[in-house]
Amino acid sequence: MTEVSIRTATLRVRRGAPGEAPHYADFAVPYEDGMSVLDALRWIRVHLDSTLAIRYSCINANACKTCMALVNGEVEYTCIAKLTPEVTTVEPLPKRPLIRDLVTDILSDEEKL
Repeated sequence: MTEVSIRTATLRVRRGAPGEAPHYADFAVPYEDGMSVLDALRWIRVHLDSTLAIRYSCINANACKTCMALVNGEVEYTCIAKLTPEVTTVEPLPKRPLIRDLVTDILSDEEKL
């Protein structure tokens, strides 16, 4: 009988809300070639921490771009950014007001009226 080894990757996610000191949480996630960062974030919510705040709307093309975040310091769509077998760091967009964890305010001031 052969033993199957599962490869893992580490996703380091910035956590916190306005008024709280931000901190990072590391999550070990199953890794397969071609996985997106969004795949890993969704896996974390289902299997490890349902409190992780993320935003995505892949089923509605009119709301695409909602999954944007900083991935290893670069603004990326998490649905396109590829997970690496090493540590991948995900942070909220820096120029948007933070709501919680990776969720930022995406409405412009004009749309809030």
